[in-house]
Amino acid sequence: MKEALKAFKTLSDETRLRILNLVARRECCVCEVMQALQISQSKASRGLTALYDAGFLKQRKEGLWSLYSMDAEAKGYLLDLAEAAGKAVKDSKVASLDIERLRRAGRIGPRCVGKACKTDLSPQTS
Repeated sequence: MKEALKAFKTLSDETRLRILNLVARRECCVCEVMQALQISQSKASRGLTALYDAGFLKQRKEGLWSLYSMDAEAKGYLLDLAEAAGKAVKDSKVASLDIERLRRAGRIGPRCVGKACKTDLSPQTS
């Protein structure tokens, strides 16, 4: 029961839902999440850690980066919750913009703070 409660609490935050929506599409590092959601490094890290701790994500190291992806081996109810969360944000304009910015996001580095991460990644209009 405690694990299920932790999972529901984890999904009760908009930023964590937005992060889950990104990671459901592809593996991401903290700096890519920062750029896509236009949030600070600490907020991105806390969100990814909460989703990892609740069992939604898995983590792997690649050089200096910690990369997060959906845990396909997670407990069944976690996979169901992640799928439901994806359906809930499917038509969200904010989530669509996040995905568009993720397409242009890149791995900047282990100390991804300051000017490089404050680059405007909003969609271009023609």
